[in-house]
This record gives sequence, C-alpha cells and structure tokens, in this order.
Amino acid sequence: IYIDPVKAAETPFGGTIAHGFLSLSMLSHFAADGCGVWMEGAVMGLNYGFDKVRFLNPVRVGSKIRGRASLISAEEKSPNKFLFNQEYTVEIEGVDKPALIAQWLSMVVVA
Repeated sequence: IYIDPVKAAETPFGGTIAHGFLSLSMLSHFAADGCGVWMEGAVMGLNYGFDKVRFLNPVRVGSKIRGRASLISAEEKSPNKFLFNQEYTVEIEGVDKPALIAQWLSMVVVA
C-alpha cells in the first residue's frame, strides 16, 4: 500500500498512501518551520516522547499536508529546563479529518 500501486489499488484506500510514521516524522519539520511553542533564550530542545499518537486518516500520495500545534502544558522540571506538552495535528489539504493527532513532549533548555 506504500510503494506498490497495483496492490494499493485493491485496498480500501484505492491507491498508494504515505506510511503513518512518515507523516509523524514531519512533526520535526513543522516544529523547525515555526509550528508550536518555543521559549526565548532557548539553547536546545530535546525529544522527550509522546503521550498519545493516533493515526486517523491516510495521506494519499501526492497530498499536501500542514501542521498545527497548541500548547497543552508547560512545566519547569528543574532550573532552566522546561517540559512542554503540545498537541500537533497533521491536516490534509481538502480533507476534513486530520491524518494524525499527537501529544509531543519536548524538554527545552534555556540559558
């Protein structure tokens, strides 16, 4: 369903789709492009994990996607280290239901 158009055409998707983890990996791109929350004075951000990931809708090959983020919580874990919990939504152009929703945890270190 990811690289074989003939087999993919026989699935309920009717064609090839992007792997869900490929869509999930795009969160790093969206974050680097300014999606999500960042702190003034931050010197680095570290992946801390995910609280929740749900793949809701396949991304058909050739579709355009975009990221949207909202802050769920921010907590100072130790001096100069903050844990952010952000909900990221990957939207598919022209489709009502998002591709995925994920709660991404990141640790931000400030100077």
